[in-house]
Amino acid sequence: MKIYWQEIRRGQRLVMDADDHEEEIGGVRLNKGVYDAFAKTFGYDPGRAVKGIATLEQAKEFVESLRPWELFEGTQDLTVEEEVRSEPT
Repeated sequence: MKIYWQEIRRGQRLVMDADDHEEEIGGVRLNKGVYDAFAKTFGYDPGRAVKGIATLEQAKEFVESLRPWELFEGTQDLTVEEEVRSEPT
């Protein structure tokens, strides 16, 4: 199982890649010159989304700090790969 950032049109998405499927577990999006960030949750938790973050790196740090992959069984020891993957075709 792998966790990585992937380029998308207006930002990046955090992906957990299991052998049989990919799951988006977070993301950042450029919106009017600042970034909006979110981390997946099972239920309602407004603290897992923030708008108006100044930089892409700060937005990604916010998402990673919430460790959204830990919502899934057996993923507590995973870390995010450093390399950002290109946009899917």
